[in-house]
Amino acid sequence: MDIGIIGIGLMGRAFVERFLSQGYTVRIFNRTQDNIKDLVDNGVVVCVSADELISASNTIILMVSNAEAINHILQLNNQTNKPADLHGKTILQMATISPTQSKAIGEAVTALGGRYLEAPVLGSIPEAQTGTLIIMAAGAKDVFEKTLPTLQVLGSAPRYIGDTGSAAALKLAMNQLIASLTAGFSLSLGYAIENGVDTDLFMETVRESALYAKTYDKKLQKYLDRDFAAANFTTQHLLKDIRLFIEDAKVAGLNTDALEGIERITSKTVEDGMDVMDYSSIYQVICPDGKSEK
Repeated sequence: MDIGIIGIGLMGRAFVERFLSQGYTVRIFNRTQDNIKDLVDNGVVVCVSADELISASNTIILMVSNAEAINHILQLNNQTNKPADLHGKTILQMATISPTQSKAIGEAVTALGGRYLEAPVLGSIPEAQTGTLIIMAAGAKDVFEKTLPTLQVLGSAPRYIGDTGSAAALKLAMNQLIASLTAGFSLSLGYAIENGVDTDLFMETVRESALYAKTYDKKLQKYLDRDFAAANFTTQHLLKDIRLFIEDAKVAGLNTDALEGIERITSKTVEDGMDVMDYSSIYQVICPDGKSEK
């Protein structure tokens, strides 16, 4: 049992921990090598290049920041350098990219003799560490079935969504909800506090209503303490996903006016230096001068 993982950020590290705990040999590559030196002592095989990792691994998870990084790492669009040798390799693309981007990458991987499956996830570091992520997979059904045991290490019940692009679309739809729910709750909470409404009574009312979402309680203390430092999902990554959604939704003829307002709020949060903080930091922009929260 072995796995190669390219992209060792917050979630990539959690993937490494999970596969190691299940007895896998784990090979990793990260473009910033200084960020992964500490993993050598944990039994991880650190590769000096993506080519080295791909050559030594049959199944490769991509957990990098965006489609441009994937194309660069695999040399898919490079006119001067030879693309990665993907013959017989299975590429599991698990980061958040657009359906169009995923389809293009999938076609390029297949043309190079590889197998491609998009498999973005819902959940964060704790769920990755415990193997309880919600996994949405799309691509060739036989590739999904072949990689199912690997996916089940990270989430017990991976869902097959359909053709390549459909899981990427579902993931962006979910992340749009993250943005909208966070912005909407932030505004209501801040408004209630500014008007002297007791926070406990506010939350009791929300919980008893059809408007409640678990994320409100999950992030509540961050809002009240205005402490957004510990991030499982950063503001800059949320901003990237919002922009991907807006671009794709406009092509589909959808009205994105509401989300474009949230995009401006999230962009301002990033500009204010909260780019690597938890995405709930948009509360600071929505409610910059709130009264003392209890």
